[in-house]
Amino acid sequence: MKKILTFFAAAAMLTAAATAQVSADVAEKCYKILEAADELSPKKGDYSFTQTEIIEKPGKPKENVQYKVFGRVVKGKASMGTAVQIFPEADKGHGLLLVDDHVWEYDSVSRKFTHKTLKEKIGNSNTSIGDMLEDDDKWRVNYDVDAYEDGMLGKIPVDIITLKAKTSEPEFSKERYYIRKDIPLCLKKEGLTSSGRLMQTILLPKYTKVPNGYLAVQGLYRDELNKGEQTQVVVSDLTFDTIPDKVFTKAYLEGLN
Repeated sequence: MKKILTFFAAAAMLTAAATAQVSADVAEKCYKILEAADELSPKKGDYSFTQTEIIEKPGKPKENVQYKVFGRVVKGKASMGTAVQIFPEADKGHGLLLVDDHVWEYDSVSRKFTHKTLKEKIGNSNTSIGDMLEDDDKWRVNYDVDAYEDGMLGKIPVDIITLKAKTSEPEFSKERYYIRKDIPLCLKKEGLTSSGRLMQTILLPKYTKVPNGYLAVQGLYRDELNKGEQTQVVVSDLTFDTIPDKVFTKAYLEGLN
C-alpha cells in the first residue's frame, strides 16, 4: 500500500509540475514586453514595402523571389493586406490577399483564388503568411506565458520569453522570443513542439529606425527539421502613403494581368 501511495504522490507532483505556470506578475511583465515590441512596429495605418526572399534548399539552386506588399493596420490589427509577386517574370502577378482574417492566394496563370490559412508557407519559402501580419491582441488571446529568464544573445542582454499556445491560431505549440532589453526589439524567435523540440528559428539581426518606429529589414528563417533549408528576407522601400481601397480586392489582383 505504501508503494502505491508513493507512486500516486509522485504522479501528482509530476502533473503539477507539467501544468505549472509562471506567476501572474511574471506573466504580466512578459506580456508588456511583447506589447512594447509591437508598439515599435512602424506598420500603422497604410504602408507598403518591397520584400525580397532568397530561398535555399540542399541540392537545388537558390531561388530569388520578390513581392510588393501593401498593408492596412486598424486599431493594432492587420485588417487588409495584398502581396503581389514582381519577380521572377514567370510568376509575376501571383498574389496573396488578406481581408479580415481571410486569406486567398491568386494564381495569375489559372486566374483562380485558393483559400489559405495564416500558418501556410509562402511559395517555396520558409516564411508563413502570418509572419507578414500585425496583431497587437495576439499575445494575451493566443498564448500563456510558460517561462521567463534573463539572458544574452551574443553580447546583447535580452529577455527570453517562452509562450505556450492556448488557441489554434499560433503556428507552433510553443514559441520562444529573445527581446532586447534596452530597446524592445525581437532579435530571435524559435518555434517548438509541445515537448520542446526545435522546429524553426527566425533571426532578425538588422533593424532600421523610421519615423513610426523600427523596421526589421533583414531576417533569416531556418527550417530546423530539414537542415540546410532557409529563407533570407530583405525588406526595402517602406512608405506610408495612403493606399486606395481597390488594392485590397480580388479585382485588383485580377486586373494586374
